[in-house]
Amino acid sequence: MNGKTIKVPGPDHPITVEPANARVVVTVAGQVIADTRNALVLREASYPAVYYVPRNDVEMTLLERTDHTTYCPYKGDCAYYSVPIGGERTVNSVWTYESPYAPVKEIAQHLAFYPDRVDSIDVQSGG
Repeated sequence: MNGKTIKVPGPDHPITVEPANARVVVTVAGQVIADTRNALVLREASYPAVYYVPRNDVEMTLLERTDHTTYCPYKGDCAYYSVPIGGERTVNSVWTYESPYAPVKEIAQHLAFYPDRVDSIDVQSGG
C-alpha cells in the first residue's frame, strides 16, 4: 500500500455507493462528454453527492490524462483528466479511482466531474 493508511468508512465518515436511477449528462463547450443511465451516486459524510459515470458512457477521446494525482484514505489513489475543448477551466476537471479500496469498489471504471469545471451536469430523475 506504499505506506498509506487505509481508513474504512464508519459511523464518523459514512460512505454509500448506489445506482443513481437517473440519466446523467455532462457537457463541456457545447459537447456532450458523458451520457448515461448507469451512473452511481456516492454520498460521503457531509459532502455533496457525486455522480460517477461508467467509462463506457464517457467520450474518452475528448479527455486528456494528466499527471495530477491525489490520495483519499477512504477511496485510494485518484487520477485526473482534463477536457481540452473546455480550456483552462477544465484542467483536472475529471477524476477516477482506478483501483479503489474495497468498501467503494463499485466506482472502479467510473469517472466523476467537478460541477464548477464543466458546463453542466444534468441529472434527470427516473433514468
